[in-house]
Formats: sequence, C-alpha cells, structure tokens
Amino acid sequence: MSKVLVTGGAGFIGSNLVDRLIEDNDQVVVVDDLSMGLKSNLQTSSHLKFYEHSITDHEFIKNLLMTEDFDYIYLLAAVASVADSVARPYETHQINQEANIFILEIIRKKKLQVKKILYTSSAAVYGNVQDLPKYETSLVDPLTPYAIDKFATERFVIDYGKLYDIPTVAVRFFNVYGPRQNPKSPYSGVLSLVTQSVLHRSTFTIFGDGEQTRDYVYIQDVIQALYLLTKESDVVHQVFNVGAGTHTSLNQVIQTYESITQRELKVVHKKERPGDIRNSFANIDKLRKIGYQPRFDIADGLKEYWKSFVRGDQTWKIM
Repeated sequence: MSKVLVTGGAGFIGSNLVDRLIEDNDQVVVVDDLSMGLKSNLQTSSHLKFYEHSITDHEFIKNLLMTEDFDYIYLLAAVASVADSVARPYETHQINQEANIFILEIIRKKKLQVKKILYTSSAAVYGNVQDLPKYETSLVDPLTPYAIDKFATERFVIDYGKLYDIPTVAVRFFNVYGPRQNPKSPYSGVLSLVTQSVLHRSTFTIFGDGEQTRDYVYIQDVIQALYLLTKESDVVHQVFNVGAGTHTSLNQVIQTYESITQRELKVVHKKERPGDIRNSFANIDKLRKIGYQPRFDIADGLKEYWKSFVRGDQTWKIM
C-alpha cells in the first residue's frame, strides 16, 4: 500500500487514475480546485482524502507535502484550455508551471523521499512541426502559452530530477478520450463534440474534408501507461509519448460511431480553419519497450465511451 498525491484528481484523467489507485488499496490524496473537475467524479472511499484547493496555495501545498510523506506524486492539475491560456497567460502560467516547480522545490529543500513524480505534458508541444509520427526527440514548436508552459515544466521536472537526484518522469498525452471527459471543456476535443451531436441528433460541423487525423487514445490505455512509468518500472528522467500509435481520420471516427450507435450523424462542411493541424500521431516505441500495449482501438474505445452514456453514468451534463 502506497500513499499517493494526485493534483487535478477530480478531472477526467485524474479521477480515472484515482479509481485505479484505490483498487490497489492505496491511500490517495486529491487536490483540485474544481475549476475543470467535478467532486462527483470521485468515489466515496476511506482510502480517499479530498482537498478543494488550488495548487497555487503554496503554504497549503508545503504543509501537505511535509505531513503526508507521499510515495508517488502525479502532477495533473492544469488550466487545460489553450484559449484560456491565450486570454490569461500569466494566471495560467502560475498554475501550469510555477505551482509545479514549487512542489519540486519543497521536495528538493526538505529532502522528501518520493519513489516517483510523474508530470503530464501534452502533444501540443510539437505544434505545427510537420514530421510524422511524433517521436520524443522530434522538434518542438509550442505555439501558445499553454504549450509553452507544458514544455518548460516538462523540462524542469526532468532536469530537477537529474540535478537533485529526484525520481521524475514526464508524459506527453495525445488525444485522450473516454468516460468523464468534460464535453463543455474547450480541451475535450472532437470526440466529445461528435458524441453530443450523436446524442442529440444535431448537426456536426467538419472544418475541411474530414481527412485530418489524430492519435486517439482511450483513457484506460492512458492509465496503463501512467502505472508502467511509476509503479511498474524504474525509468526516470525521461519523457514518453502516450498515444495509441495510430492515426484515425475524423471521417473514420464518424463512420465508426454511426455503426456503433446505429444513428446517422448530420454533417456539414465548412472551410478549413487557418492554423489547424492537419495530421498528428505518436510513435510509442519507447513506451512499448517498458511493456505498454494499447488494448483499445478506436472501435473498442468508442463502444466503451458510448456505453457510459447509455448507462447514464456520465457525471457531466451534455450540452
């Protein structure tokens, strides 16, 4: 049994991770200001302690780290909206970078003995660099305050680990989807929007020809990767792509969803938007080498996602 801190643990990815940690009998502490997460995403458990707090509250974070003696720390808390980071660059910077560096500083200064710290970065760091697939060694071109903070913090986490002998690792998420994804979030991505249109039989807008591709990775495969990199390997001071390792077009997604739901989606086409990335997918060879094996292709993942709506166990109200 381990003691684990999950910042942003009431969000989409965080709450699914918390479920897995509790299954493993861990004692879990979640810190989340509920700006993007929901308390109802978290199960009621004697193994779970929840604090509705911002990670920018340095005094609170310092006391928490000093008193709880965590074995594992997962840094998921972030303002995950690219648009929000453009509108409020410094405020989002305080959350997306400064607060995480403060956590590293307390661990360094107080010589806290943590088994592993994992930071969650994003494929957004690659920007519009055209080479495919994306390797961890590919050129990066972060184009927004969100992407800049993700890349900079990723480097801080890795290099703090090297400089001060702290076991750290980072991941770059590609297009994660699954139950508890907030459909109202600007970051939730196209699959939430497609789902809304299927549910309400409303019109879905495709910008361009629909042949643009993304690497859609199901949430349970993401949890598998997080576990591998923390509890199930001794890898440190590296960054890993987390994706399915395949690219799927928007047209393919729609066709698959129509087949699963037996509903025809009404589609309208509009002109391609300037700046939209045409294609993106991850090379995941590095993660595969430590045992990662994606278990959900797009059809399997969409089936599970759709079942969560049919069962009515989605915590987010659909727009």
